[in-house]
Amino acid sequence: MVSLLASSLTCSSPTLNLLPLVRTEAASISRKRRAASVVATSSRNDNDSVGDSSPKPTKFVTFLGKGGSGKTTAAVFAAQHYALAGLSTCLVVQNQDTSADFLLGSKIGASPTLINDNLSVIRLETTKMLLEPLKQLKQADARLNMTQGVLEGVVGEELGVLPGMDSIFSMLELERLVGFFRQATRKNHKGKTFDVIIYDGISTEETLRMIGLSSKTRLYVKYLRSMAEKTDLGRLTSPSILRFVDESMNMSGNKSPFNGMTSADMWDTLERFLETGASALSDTDRFRSFLVMDPNNPMSVKSALRYWGCTIQAGSHASAAFAISSSSNLPTESHKTTKEEFVPLPFASALVPFTRNGLDWDKILLDQENSSVRELLSGILSQGGSLKPPVMFDTAKKSVTLFMPGFEKSEIKLYQYRGGSELLIEAGDQRRVIRLPSQIQGKVGGAKFLDRSLIITMR
Repeated sequence: MVSLLASSLTCSSPTLNLLPLVRTEAASISRKRRAASVVATSSRNDNDSVGDSSPKPTKFVTFLGKGGSGKTTAAVFAAQHYALAGLSTCLVVQNQDTSADFLLGSKIGASPTLINDNLSVIRLETTKMLLEPLKQLKQADARLNMTQGVLEGVVGEELGVLPGMDSIFSMLELERLVGFFRQATRKNHKGKTFDVIIYDGISTEETLRMIGLSSKTRLYVKYLRSMAEKTDLGRLTSPSILRFVDESMNMSGNKSPFNGMTSADMWDTLERFLETGASALSDTDRFRSFLVMDPNNPMSVKSALRYWGCTIQAGSHASAAFAISSSSNLPTESHKTTKEEFVPLPFASALVPFTRNGLDWDKILLDQENSSVRELLSGILSQGGSLKPPVMFDTAKKSVTLFMPGFEKSEIKLYQYRGGSELLIEAGDQRRVIRLPSQIQGKVGGAKFLDRSLIITMR
């Protein structure tokens, strides 16, 4: 397990830094409009770089919602929008559904397809993703001889995909593209890091697990470290395992962050990396998740509300809510009611009409009816001041207020361990630890659910 955790810090080999690209002849956005937008954005970037020459971190964007609600449509819309704005964008699709192919008018493969100068698209396939980590492990084993050559005899091409592998290996690939823990190593066709990565995952549930991976893994690492340092078996085996992990990471062509460290220092470093990853996915500027719904489907709207609460439970945030429709026949009153359900989240509607011949993205993106969605994607609308914080402490009243949209009181379970220094909240198949300030630490005195918030009084 330690090996899998540390593999997320592994950088790919130098020969894979510049991924092969397949250029497509698919219809693109109007050249004149795109060129004007690129020039304007390039000028802005040049001005930004005058005072700061350091590269800006890659932004990660994903969409959450019920199946059939328009997640893939929203992801393609966002990819086209960011590319039109002059940002180097990569749309990452992780499923065998061909919806994204249809929306883009291009075949998507395991190697990046260049839709236009600013937009690439790739389909993650676990059968191919597992080969590179296996190669690095074999190289490390050749130097350390831990398996006496057994690992060398493993033929990666004949290995099938087991349950759970998709999420593990996709997280490794996203790390190379985004750089949650270290600098991103996957490059665009110009040899530079991408400005924006848009992820269209297998399902919302799997995406939520990935969002909460770093924060949830920290507790597992804590217990594994305790076993490694306090048991005879751990003291016997952990130095060799950690050395194997260190050697595997050095095989990537980049210096391992564990290079030359003692076992204790390696554990400390791993915990810091996980904290860095958790911070990146709670950073409202670097990470954005958007709730997506079909406004004509009440179940889709309710699911989006539920996923809002689940995202908070995973330790992150929802940036805005989108209603995606293929026709403009939604009653005004119904749209207003749906929008009110997501207050205080920014809310916007997009009209994406389908035709048998595909989609006219030039017309869709420049349609004034979709301007509010483009503004939200660009971050033009102020969000920080209007979003309700997920946790609020009131030291005067010795209370904790947890914002939990999409849940009912009966679905929320509250536990307390470790002498009153923290709370454990269980809801939506997620567990979240709330560490309490010293001023209000103690036993729970009472709790009530009011206005989508759980208010806990300490004593």
